[in-house]
Amino acid sequence: MSIATIEISISGLLHNVAFFRNLSPNSKIMAIVKANAYSHGKEKIATLLDNHIDYFGVARLEEAIELREIGIKSPIVVLEGLFQHDDMQLLIDYDLQTVVHCSEQIEKLAQLSTPAALKVWFKLDSGMHRLGFRADSATQFFAKLVNCDSVKKPINILSHFSCADILTSHETLKQITVFDQFIDSITDPSLLGKQSLAASGGILAWHASHRDVIRPGIALYGVSPFDYNELNKATGCQLGLKPVMKLKSEIITVREHKKGESVGYGLIWQSSRNTKLGVVAMGYGDGYPRDISPGTQVWLNGRLVPIVGRVAMDMILIDLGPDSKEQAGTEVIFWGNDELPVEKIAAHSGMSPYELLTRLTKRAKLRYVD
Repeated sequence: MSIATIEISISGLLHNVAFFRNLSPNSKIMAIVKANAYSHGKEKIATLLDNHIDYFGVARLEEAIELREIGIKSPIVVLEGLFQHDDMQLLIDYDLQTVVHCSEQIEKLAQLSTPAALKVWFKLDSGMHRLGFRADSATQFFAKLVNCDSVKKPINILSHFSCADILTSHETLKQITVFDQFIDSITDPSLLGKQSLAASGGILAWHASHRDVIRPGIALYGVSPFDYNELNKATGCQLGLKPVMKLKSEIITVREHKKGESVGYGLIWQSSRNTKLGVVAMGYGDGYPRDISPGTQVWLNGRLVPIVGRVAMDMILIDLGPDSKEQAGTEVIFWGNDELPVEKIAAHSGMSPYELLTRLTKRAKLRYVD
């Protein structure tokens, strides 16, 4: 049995929901659980939150169906909308809501004969230029969507920020302006449903973007969406959130290691002293990055120690030091406590916390605590 463990704090998760309720008391919460709830286990997370939030957001139709099939009752929004090969009838059968972001989706809705069957979210491209209807033509496409008999009215509106995590950027305010101009362009206000602009960065830094529904993603799990660096050591804890995930494992064995000896594949590290090395049951087979930067640290017994050598599929070596008293079975934390937040590992590795979280594999076992 694998001892690489993804430990999930239920109390931390519920704390973060309460944090967002307090921060935006007039907004409903759409909890984003795509990518297996950022590797926190979407089925368990959704089950825990079903009576605590107002919507769930997923990327793909399959994710939404999986949640319905385990008994999730809250509204579920498919954020990428339908793909060409998807069966639109499944949206009706599973009582799902979909984002509409392109003309092809409107055409499919126009062909659906079931009257007022679907609740949809019209996506405005307010400046990210990835998905959504461009501002200069959005009003016309919105009118086409209104004319689809299969669509329930009013129609919800959402957009997505490109630079909400960059606090010095003016793009977020520009996108808010574009969004508001589109809302003002709709001459019949009764056609307009709920508005949603803010994901994690917008919620935490741009209060004017909160609107009717906020969409916490990575911040729901206690991780800051902002860059962590020497000038801005922003972590979820510093923002008032609690980390939900702790990635950890155990030492398999402790080995004596001589000065001048190398270790592991490629022999890329050489010891400058006699020391002791701990072999830890963790590797890229569990999702820990193979190309992690030299000197990345782990936490054990109240101290930080460095990873040495190359990360292997199943094992990682750490330099315990010559006076180490650690033995097989000692717990090793790779991220998730106050001393070693995932934001710090991400900054050191050159990756983003999003990538570190979502690359974890099923071999690392999920364990829910408190």
